[in-house]
Amino acid sequence: MPFGFYIIMAAQFFSALADNALLIVAIAALREMHAPAAYEPLLKTFFTVSYVALAAFVGAFADSMPKWRVMFISNTIKIVGCGMMFFTIHPLIAYAVVGLGAAAYSPAKYGILTEYLPHRLLVVANGWIEGLTVCAIILGVVIGGALIQPAIAYRLLSFDFPVIDTGIDTVSEMGLCFVAVFYILASVFNLYVPETGVDHKALHKNPWYLIREFNHCLVLLWRDRLGQISLAVTTLFWGAGATLQFIVIKWAEVSLQLDLSKSSMLQGVVALGVALGAVGAARMITLRKSLGVIPLGIAMGLIVLVMNFVHHVWLAVPLLIIIGGLSGYFVVPMNALLQHRGHILMGAGHSIAVQNFNENLSILMMTGLYYMMVKIDLSIYWVITLFGLFVSASMLLVKRRHEANQREYDDVVHLDNGSCH
Repeated sequence: MPFGFYIIMAAQFFSALADNALLIVAIAALREMHAPAAYEPLLKTFFTVSYVALAAFVGAFADSMPKWRVMFISNTIKIVGCGMMFFTIHPLIAYAVVGLGAAAYSPAKYGILTEYLPHRLLVVANGWIEGLTVCAIILGVVIGGALIQPAIAYRLLSFDFPVIDTGIDTVSEMGLCFVAVFYILASVFNLYVPETGVDHKALHKNPWYLIREFNHCLVLLWRDRLGQISLAVTTLFWGAGATLQFIVIKWAEVSLQLDLSKSSMLQGVVALGVALGAVGAARMITLRKSLGVIPLGIAMGLIVLVMNFVHHVWLAVPLLIIIGGLSGYFVVPMNALLQHRGHILMGAGHSIAVQNFNENLSILMMTGLYYMMVKIDLSIYWVITLFGLFVSASMLLVKRRHEANQREYDDVVHLDNGSCH
């Protein structure tokens, strides 16, 4: 891999690290202010709304200037959101601003891969990026969990600078300062992300033009035989993954009797599995064979049901690693295939914006459903059962759609060959 790829990885690592540490700190902030428990999944809802609402614009924005500049601007917006939470703006509102930065950042961080690397390296690059991102998730939730752990938090709060009054008085404020440092490190690496030499399109001034253009790209990708399958899989994966974050925390508290600090670290266990699966996919699956991993999504949904029967941490850890491993192994090839098809059909930035729109619409819907289940006090065991069955059934439908597409393609090829004779 060229050296610039490692700069991209470092920038992505620190940005993802901050995003995931911030989620745990934001949950702690909600609990400090005695907010209703149902507000916790709403954090993800507020975070992702920008991905959906601004999908028509962020792709064009990412393609209008060098990707490093887009990433730098986006991380700056995240720092602003982090600062808003520090200065007592409601965590849901502040986290929505961080989501605005993340929505602008995403088309650039993935789009630069298709601009900077040849398509033969996309699965490998995605494996590394997803693996590293998942390592950042693991470390982020571990750091977030550690920062809110009373023994560590109060020791850090008791440290005072001579003469200077820092104004840091609560656990969440102290956690936010650490998160801001990670965002600043990401911004520094953004400045060294390489230029790709790709021509940039001037950002169109008419918003209705951008909306029509986005709608055209959306339809184009959903009508493409390969694009629609990979888009369906990644859409389901990210919606399920976001919901699973909150399910794991609640399940660990109810079934394993763990507090928020320790429950958040089990998210890191799932992420470790995703990293292992992502690295395995990068080594073993080529772009040509990427669609062969769809059955693993069905298996993952069924294995989630086993969570209902686990009440000990020593059993929970390997189970969560398996669930994460299956997720990483099937989503990385799908992600690479989707990027490849999108880059061919419409360009990197627009493609990633379409992908983000669908994936984050899925997150909004699935976390919204989880919010409703928490609101009506549905047992976490019922939530897990419904979640696992939904994932398996959805992946089965995707598999059947792919098989139907293949039969249709084979029939067309057969007719064409027959007409030649």
